[in-house]
Amino acid sequence: MSKHYRKTMKQLQLELIRLQHGLHSSGKRLLVIFEGRDAAGKGGTIKAITESLDTRDYRIAALPKPSEQEASQWYFQRYVAHLPCAGEFVLFDRSWYNRAVVEPAMGFCSRQEYEAFLDAVPAFEKLLTDDGIILLKYWLAVDQAEQEERFAERADDPLKRWKLSPVDLAARQKYAEMGKLRDVMIERTHTVNAPWFVVDFNDQKRGRVNLIRHLLQQVPFDDKPIADVKLPKLKGKPKTEHVTDKAVLVPDTF
Repeated sequence: MSKHYRKTMKQLQLELIRLQHGLHSSGKRLLVIFEGRDAAGKGGTIKAITESLDTRDYRIAALPKPSEQEASQWYFQRYVAHLPCAGEFVLFDRSWYNRAVVEPAMGFCSRQEYEAFLDAVPAFEKLLTDDGIILLKYWLAVDQAEQEERFAERADDPLKRWKLSPVDLAARQKYAEMGKLRDVMIERTHTVNAPWFVVDFNDQKRGRVNLIRHLLQQVPFDDKPIADVKLPKLKGKPKTEHVTDKAVLVPDTF
């Protein structure tokens, strides 16, 4: 599985590079929203997508808790600032849909704010797509037993414990409630111009491959191979780098 996965991902990353080149040359704008339960695999999928991309033409938007000033703004305002420019690919690691699932489940918004959000989203997203933004929305689905295994792995690994926030831990007890909120969200905000796509992420590697393949199929781009690059021969022998003694050399401790 691992060897096949690596080979498959390499091919998909080549296609993602071609997609990025196509966006850049056409000026098209791509916005992809990743939603799902905690530990579903949003961050790992975004890393897999962006691993080989040109860092100048994509951005990852993972917004923190709103500040006091942001909380007083129009709800969508802080998200609008992160929308893609011409030729750009933006990936939202959670998005304005926080107000559809996490916030109501955790009591972070009022019922009135929640209902107003659900009423506003279709019109807001239609404005984006009418202006030419390609909008893709993914829900990464994971069963509670699998989610608990991933939580336990994070708790045991010092390199991953930062992923367990107080909200994540509190949300563990609200699996069923958040599932109902998710269904309402999809039913109220699934539209022709901005549909929801659900991906099974109980197997993260399989989920990543399926999601990326689907993403590539949704975005039309010029199907040109990546051009070969021929390096001209250097003039003279390769040089050794000699840096001025004014700089401080870092000791070799490896």
